Amino acid sequence: MTTHATGTRQEWLAARLNLLADEKALTRQSDELALRRQALPWVRIDKDYRFETENGSASLSDLFKGRSQLLVYHFMFGPDYTAGCPSCSSIADGFNGFFVHLENHDVAFSAISRAPLAKLQAFKQRMGWTFPWASSFGSDFNSDFSVCFSEEQQREGGIEYNFRREAPLPQPLASKTVQGCEACGSEEPVTQMAAMTGTDAATFTRERPGVSAFVLDDGVVYHTYSSYARGLDGLWGMYQWLDRAPKGRNENGIWWRHHDRYGRS
Repeated sequence: MTTHATGTRQEWLAARLNLLADEKALTRQSDELALRRQALPWVRIDKDYRFETENGSASLSDLFKGRSQLLVYHFMFGPDYTAGCPSCSSIADGFNGFFVHLENHDVAFSAISRAPLAKLQAFKQRMGWTFPWASSFGSDFNSDFSVCFSEEQQREGGIEYNFRREAPLPQPLASKTVQGCEACGSEEPVTQMAAMTGTDAATFTRERPGVSAFVLDDGVVYHTYSSYARGLDGLWGMYQWLDRAPKGRNENGIWWRHHDRYGRS
Protein backbone atom coordinates (compact mmCIF):
# COMPACT_ATOMS: atom_id res chain seq x y z
CA MET A 1 0.00 0.00 0.00
CA THR A 2 1.36 3.45 -0.91
CA THR A 3 2.83 5.64 1.80
CA HIS A 4 2.35 8.77 -0.27
CA ALA A 5 -0.54 11.14 0.50
CA THR A 6 -3.69 10.34 -1.44
CA GLY A 7 -6.90 12.31 -1.83
CA THR A 8 -9.94 13.08 -3.92
CA ARG A 9 -9.86 14.82 -7.29
CA GLN A 10 -11.15 17.98 -5.57
CA GLU A 11 -8.33 17.84 -3.00
CA TRP A 12 -5.78 17.29 -5.78
CA LEU A 13 -7.15 20.26 -7.73
CA ALA A 14 -6.96 22.57 -4.70
CA ALA A 15 -3.34 21.55 -4.06
CA ARG A 16 -2.52 21.84 -7.77
CA LEU A 17 -3.91 25.38 -7.99
CA ASN A 18 -1.84 26.37 -4.96
CA LEU A 19 1.27 24.97 -6.65
CA LEU A 20 0.31 26.68 -9.92
CA ALA A 21 0.52 30.09 -8.25
CA ASP A 22 4.12 29.38 -7.23
CA GLU A 23 4.97 27.96 -10.66
CA LYS A 24 3.68 31.14 -12.30
CA ALA A 25 5.74 33.26 -9.90
CA LEU A 26 8.85 31.23 -10.77
CA THR A 27 8.14 31.68 -14.48
CA ARG A 28 7.91 35.45 -14.05
CA GLN A 29 11.14 35.45 -12.06
CA SER A 30 12.80 33.41 -14.80
CA ASP A 31 11.66 35.99 -17.37
CA GLU A 32 13.22 38.74 -15.24
CA LEU A 33 16.50 36.82 -14.97
CA ALA A 34 16.59 36.40 -18.74
CA LEU A 35 16.34 40.17 -19.15
CA ARG A 36 19.16 40.65 -16.64
CA ARG A 37 21.34 38.22 -18.60
CA GLN A 38 20.70 40.25 -21.74
CA ALA A 39 21.59 43.45 -19.90
CA LEU A 40 25.06 42.28 -18.87
CA PRO A 41 27.90 44.37 -20.34
CA TRP A 42 29.58 42.93 -23.42
CA VAL A 43 33.31 42.13 -23.31
CA ARG A 44 35.23 42.52 -26.54
CA ILE A 45 37.15 39.43 -27.73
CA ASP A 46 40.50 40.46 -29.20
CA LYS A 47 42.29 37.08 -29.15
CA ASP A 48 42.35 35.19 -32.45
CA TYR A 49 40.99 31.80 -31.42
CA ARG A 50 41.22 29.06 -34.03
CA PHE A 51 39.07 25.95 -34.27
CA GLU A 52 38.97 22.88 -36.46
CA THR A 53 35.55 22.10 -37.91
CA GLU A 54 34.20 19.67 -40.48
CA ASN A 55 34.55 22.54 -42.97
CA GLY A 56 38.17 23.30 -42.07
CA SER A 57 39.92 25.86 -39.88
CA ALA A 58 37.67 28.56 -38.45
CA SER A 59 37.86 31.65 -36.30
CA LEU A 60 35.38 32.42 -33.54
CA SER A 61 33.59 34.83 -35.86
CA ASP A 62 33.38 32.09 -38.51
CA LEU A 63 31.35 29.96 -36.07
CA PHE A 64 28.54 32.54 -36.32
CA LYS A 65 27.95 31.42 -39.95
CA GLY A 66 26.49 34.76 -40.92
CA ARG A 67 24.34 35.16 -37.82
CA SER A 68 24.65 37.85 -35.15
CA GLN A 69 24.60 35.54 -32.11
CA LEU A 70 26.45 32.38 -31.09
CA LEU A 71 25.74 29.92 -28.29
CA VAL A 72 28.54 27.55 -27.30
CA TYR A 73 28.27 24.42 -25.18
CA HIS A 74 31.61 23.63 -23.54
CA PHE A 75 31.54 19.84 -23.91
CA MET A 76 33.86 17.83 -21.64
CA PHE A 77 35.97 15.86 -24.11
CA GLY A 78 39.68 16.33 -23.44
CA PRO A 79 42.50 15.18 -25.73
CA ASP A 80 43.07 12.09 -23.55
CA TYR A 81 39.41 11.04 -23.46
CA THR A 82 38.28 8.09 -25.58
CA ALA A 83 34.60 9.12 -25.27
CA GLY A 84 32.71 12.26 -24.29
CA CYS A 85 31.64 12.93 -20.72
CA PRO A 86 28.40 10.96 -20.15
CA SER A 87 26.71 13.94 -18.48
CA CYS A 88 27.62 16.27 -21.35
CA SER A 89 26.51 13.53 -23.74
CA SER A 90 23.13 13.31 -22.03
CA ILE A 91 22.69 17.06 -22.43
CA ALA A 92 23.90 16.88 -26.04
CA ASP A 93 21.28 14.27 -26.89
CA GLY A 94 18.87 17.20 -27.10
CA PHE A 95 21.00 19.38 -29.39
CA ASN A 96 19.90 17.78 -32.67
CA GLY A 97 16.31 18.78 -31.99
CA PHE A 98 16.79 22.46 -31.31
CA PHE A 99 19.89 23.76 -33.08
CA VAL A 100 18.09 23.99 -36.43
CA HIS A 101 15.49 26.25 -34.81
CA LEU A 102 18.20 28.49 -33.35
CA GLU A 103 19.90 28.74 -36.73
CA ASN A 104 16.64 30.00 -38.21
CA HIS A 105 16.33 32.63 -35.51
CA ASP A 106 19.67 34.42 -36.04
CA VAL A 107 21.48 32.26 -33.43
CA ALA A 108 24.35 29.95 -34.36
CA PHE A 109 25.17 27.00 -32.14
CA SER A 110 28.27 24.88 -31.63
CA ALA A 111 29.65 22.47 -29.09
CA ILE A 112 33.37 23.01 -28.51
CA SER A 113 35.83 20.54 -26.99
CA ARG A 114 39.60 20.24 -26.68
CA ALA A 115 39.86 16.76 -28.22
CA PRO A 116 41.20 16.61 -31.79
CA LEU A 117 38.51 16.83 -34.45
CA ALA A 118 38.90 13.20 -35.55
CA LYS A 119 37.99 12.00 -32.04
CA LEU A 120 34.97 14.30 -31.91
CA GLN A 121 33.74 13.20 -35.31
CA ALA A 122 34.11 9.50 -34.46
CA PHE A 123 32.15 9.90 -31.23
CA LYS A 124 29.58 12.10 -32.96
CA GLN A 125 29.00 9.35 -35.53
CA ARG A 126 28.73 6.72 -32.78
CA MET A 127 26.06 8.77 -30.99
CA GLY A 128 24.12 9.66 -34.15
CA TRP A 129 24.47 13.42 -33.65
CA THR A 130 24.42 16.06 -36.40
CA PHE A 131 24.90 19.34 -34.49
CA PRO A 132 28.05 21.45 -35.15
CA TRP A 133 31.02 20.44 -33.00
CA ALA A 134 34.37 22.23 -33.21
CA SER A 135 37.75 21.26 -31.81
CA SER A 136 39.71 23.86 -29.86
CA PHE A 137 42.77 21.59 -29.66
CA GLY A 138 45.90 23.70 -29.15
CA SER A 139 43.84 26.84 -28.42
CA ASP A 140 43.51 28.89 -25.21
CA PHE A 141 39.74 29.06 -25.70
CA ASN A 142 38.75 26.50 -23.06
CA SER A 143 41.13 27.80 -20.41
CA ASP A 144 40.18 31.42 -21.11
CA PHE A 145 36.53 30.54 -20.54
CA SER A 146 37.26 28.59 -17.35
CA VAL A 147 36.40 25.10 -18.56
CA CYS A 148 39.88 23.59 -18.78
CA PHE A 149 42.67 23.51 -16.21
CA SER A 150 46.21 22.22 -15.89
CA GLU A 151 47.54 19.54 -13.56
CA GLU A 152 49.50 22.28 -11.78
CA GLN A 153 46.36 24.37 -11.21
CA GLN A 154 44.59 21.29 -9.91
CA ARG A 155 47.41 20.48 -7.51
CA GLU A 156 48.07 24.02 -6.27
CA GLY A 157 44.53 25.35 -5.99
CA GLY A 158 44.61 27.50 -9.10
CA ILE A 159 41.27 26.33 -10.47
CA GLU A 160 38.59 29.02 -10.69
CA TYR A 161 35.39 27.39 -11.85
CA ASN A 162 31.82 28.59 -11.53
CA PHE A 163 33.12 31.97 -10.32
CA ARG A 164 34.91 30.60 -7.27
CA ARG A 165 38.37 29.25 -6.51
CA GLU A 166 38.67 25.59 -5.61
CA ALA A 167 40.92 24.24 -2.89
CA PRO A 168 44.03 22.27 -3.91
CA LEU A 169 43.44 18.60 -4.54
CA PRO A 170 46.81 16.88 -4.13
CA GLN A 171 45.18 13.66 -2.88
CA PRO A 172 43.67 10.99 -5.13
CA LEU A 173 40.33 12.08 -6.55
CA ALA A 174 38.58 8.73 -6.58
CA SER A 175 36.05 9.59 -3.89
CA LYS A 176 35.59 13.25 -4.81
CA THR A 177 32.55 14.65 -6.57
CA VAL A 178 32.86 17.03 -9.49
CA GLN A 179 31.77 20.55 -8.62
CA GLY A 180 28.35 21.09 -10.12
CA CYS A 181 27.52 17.38 -10.10
CA GLU A 182 25.68 17.19 -6.81
CA ALA A 183 23.75 14.18 -8.10
CA CYS A 184 27.00 12.22 -8.23
CA GLY A 185 27.28 11.65 -4.52
CA SER A 186 28.08 7.98 -3.99
CA GLU A 187 30.45 5.12 -4.78
CA GLU A 188 33.39 7.00 -6.22
CA PRO A 189 31.36 9.01 -8.73
CA VAL A 190 34.29 10.74 -10.39
CA THR A 191 36.01 7.42 -10.95
CA GLN A 192 32.81 6.07 -12.49
CA MET A 193 32.46 9.06 -14.79
CA ALA A 194 36.14 9.02 -15.72
CA ALA A 195 35.98 5.33 -16.59
CA MET A 196 33.20 6.05 -19.08
CA THR A 197 35.56 8.47 -20.85
CA GLY A 198 38.58 6.17 -20.72
CA THR A 199 40.50 8.37 -18.29
CA ASP A 200 41.44 8.58 -14.62
CA ALA A 201 39.67 10.89 -12.19
CA ALA A 202 42.33 13.61 -12.19
CA THR A 203 42.45 13.82 -16.00
CA PHE A 204 38.67 13.77 -16.25
CA THR A 205 38.16 16.67 -13.82
CA ARG A 206 40.61 18.96 -15.56
CA GLU A 207 37.82 19.50 -18.08
CA ARG A 208 34.57 21.18 -16.96
CA PRO A 209 31.16 21.85 -18.56
CA GLY A 210 29.66 25.23 -19.34
CA VAL A 211 27.73 27.38 -21.78
CA SER A 212 28.82 30.73 -23.24
CA ALA A 213 27.10 33.30 -25.41
CA PHE A 214 28.65 35.70 -27.93
CA VAL A 215 27.43 38.47 -30.19
CA LEU A 216 28.90 39.75 -33.47
CA ASP A 217 28.35 43.49 -33.77
CA ASP A 218 29.87 45.60 -36.57
CA GLY A 219 32.50 42.93 -37.20
CA VAL A 220 33.55 42.65 -33.54
CA VAL A 221 32.89 39.59 -31.38
CA TYR A 222 31.84 40.17 -27.78
CA HIS A 223 31.39 37.72 -24.92
CA THR A 224 28.00 38.29 -23.28
CA TYR A 225 27.31 35.43 -20.85
CA SER A 226 28.65 32.21 -19.34
CA SER A 227 27.23 29.70 -16.89
CA TYR A 228 28.57 26.54 -15.30
CA ALA A 229 27.76 23.62 -12.99
CA ARG A 230 24.13 23.74 -11.76
CA GLY A 231 23.65 26.76 -14.03
CA LEU A 232 23.37 24.17 -16.83
CA ASP A 233 20.46 22.37 -15.16
CA GLY A 234 17.86 23.97 -17.39
CA LEU A 235 19.69 22.71 -20.50
CA TRP A 236 19.67 19.09 -19.30
CA GLY A 237 16.48 17.85 -20.88
CA MET A 238 16.09 14.60 -18.96
CA TYR A 239 16.06 16.46 -15.64
CA GLN A 240 13.27 18.77 -16.77
CA TRP A 241 11.17 15.67 -17.39
CA LEU A 242 12.23 13.91 -14.18
CA ASP A 243 11.32 17.00 -12.15
CA ARG A 244 7.75 16.45 -13.38
CA ALA A 245 7.71 12.70 -12.76
CA PRO A 246 6.00 11.30 -9.63
CA LYS A 247 9.29 10.35 -7.94
CA GLY A 248 11.35 13.27 -9.23
CA ARG A 249 15.05 12.73 -9.82
CA ASN A 250 15.09 9.80 -7.39
CA GLU A 251 18.87 9.43 -7.65
CA ASN A 252 21.46 7.38 -5.85
CA GLY A 253 24.79 8.07 -7.48
CA ILE A 254 25.57 7.80 -11.17
CA TRP A 255 22.76 6.06 -13.04
CA TRP A 256 22.94 7.61 -16.50
CA ARG A 257 25.10 6.31 -19.36
CA HIS A 258 25.91 7.16 -22.95
CA HIS A 259 22.61 6.41 -24.64
CA ASP A 260 24.06 3.44 -26.52
CA ARG A 261 25.38 1.84 -23.32
CA TYR A 262 22.19 1.19 -21.39
CA GLY A 263 21.63 -2.51 -20.77
CA ARG A 264 25.32 -3.30 -21.09
CA SER A 265 27.54 -4.44 -18.23
